[in-house]
Amino acid sequence: MLVYSMGVSVDGFINDRRGEFAWTAPNEELFAFHLARTRELGGFLCGRRLYETMLVWETDPSMRSDELGAAFADVWSALPKVVFSSTLDGVQGNARLAERSLREEAAAIADSTGEDVAIGGATLAAEAIGLGMVDEFRLFRHPIVVGGGTPFLPPVGDDIRLELIETTSFQPVIYERYRRTRET
Repeated sequence: MLVYSMGVSVDGFINDRRGEFAWTAPNEELFAFHLARTRELGGFLCGRRLYETMLVWETDPSMRSDELGAAFADVWSALPKVVFSSTLDGVQGNARLAERSLREEAAAIADSTGEDVAIGGATLAAEAIGLGMVDEFRLFRHPIVVGGGTPFLPPVGDDIRLELIETTSFQPVIYERYRRTRET
C-alpha cells in the first residue's frame, strides 16, 4: 500500500507562503505516534527537498539527544529510501537515487517488503496521486490558517473517493486517515 502523510494547515497547506513549516513541530505524544507509524513502513519514496530536510536524522548526532529522538533516528536510518531528484548527483544514508519512473520504483520497493511504503514531498506525491497510485492519505491537521504555500493535494481531473478510517486527537492536532475507494 502506498501512503501519503504530512502535516497540513486547516486550509490545506504543508508550508506557508514563505515555505516555513515550524508550526508542524510535534509535541511528544504526536512524535511518538510518528515514530510508531514510521516503524510500520518498509520503504519511503521522497522528493529532493524532503530528503534534504530529513537527512539530519541520519547525519546529525544532536537529533539523538533524547530517547524519542534516538529511536526515530534509528528507525529512519534503517528505512530504505528512494530519492527522486534531477539535481542531486548522490545521496547519503540508507537512500539511493531513483533510476526508473515513479511507478516502477514504487513497484520495486513494494515488491521488496511486506510493509506499507510511504511517499513524501508534495510534488512527488502529486505525481503519484495523478497516476492513481496513492492508497491512503494521512493528514496531521494543525490549527492554523496560513493563506497560501504548498498545497497538500494537487488539482485533480477526476474526483478521488475516500473513506475515513481513523481519527485521533493529539491536542491541538487532529490526525485523519483516509483510504482511497476504488469505486467508480
